[in-house]
Amino acid sequence: MLTKEEVEHIAELARIELTQEETTKYQKDLSSILAYFEQLQEIDTNNVEPIGHITGMTNMYREDREEEFGDLGRKEIMENVPDTKDNFIRVKAVL
Repeated sequence: MLTKEEVEHIAELARIELTQEETTKYQKDLSSILAYFEQLQEIDTNNVEPIGHITGMTNMYREDREEEFGDLGRKEIMENVPDTKDNFIRVKAVL
């Protein structure tokens, strides 16, 4: 079981302030969580293949290509922007 000092140290690292009642509560709660992880350590996982994603999906890539909108497409885009200058979209300075 975690000591009150260990719980207070964890709270200090997390930059949270705990009352004495909270310290006692978290002492029990965190200790039970750590005990559960100790149980998990006992499971034999030697023949289990590691996975990174439970669904088995892989990254889907597409070709990075430029598409020409043409004058009509560019005109429609420029009609929807709030501010333009010299036929460019004007945005607020970022830096």
